[in-house]
Amino acid sequence: MNPITEDDIANYLANTPDFFERHAQLLAEVQLTSPHGQRAVSLQERQAEMLREKIKALEHRIMDMVRHGTENVVTADRLQRWTLSLLTWRDLRGLPWEIIKGLHQQFMVPQTAIKLWDLDPAYAAEGYTQGVSDDVKALATSLTTPYIGLNAGFEATAWLNEPQQAQSLALIPLRTAADAPAFGLLVLASPDPQRYNAEMGTDFLERIAQLASAALSRLRA
Repeated sequence: MNPITEDDIANYLANTPDFFERHAQLLAEVQLTSPHGQRAVSLQERQAEMLREKIKALEHRIMDMVRHGTENVVTADRLQRWTLSLLTWRDLRGLPWEIIKGLHQQFMVPQTAIKLWDLDPAYAAEGYTQGVSDDVKALATSLTTPYIGLNAGFEATAWLNEPQQAQSLALIPLRTAADAPAFGLLVLASPDPQRYNAEMGTDFLERIAQLASAALSRLRA
């Protein structure tokens, strides 16, 4: 016969719930090692310690949820103020500069830049239409969602005032519809390598892209 293993015992106890009803004295006699030292504790005390640990873990999760909820409210308020500024801005020629200025001020983005193309010829001489290569246009169109991560030497960082300080980036394509080619690219940059990292979600940045694209569509032919 094969010797009885610990798994056999565990399976027996799991499938025989009335075992401890017939041997209730074992619950008081079992001694376990405390995780907080080498002293022996009763089964009931060990269960109480496990329960306290679970409660503490739940408290931490609740605190994280409250903190994230507060941060989301603050972000939503900032997004609303930025959106209102786009809705009330009357100088279409200066609208692209207002967009990146608002992102810099409302969301404390260290560096921002924007370039646009395929606009009405009336805006052909503006700075935000200059110096855009075909490679950048192709990259913007290829992005189905914003790129977030380390600066891998992207050409678009040259648009920033201090490109050497851009350690992490968010590259946000601007388009009139999800399946339309991009007509612009927003660049958000930070000296902090973790400010924009690959683990972040893109929902918030996609909302920024949609709002900025809708506002800037008025500059197109």
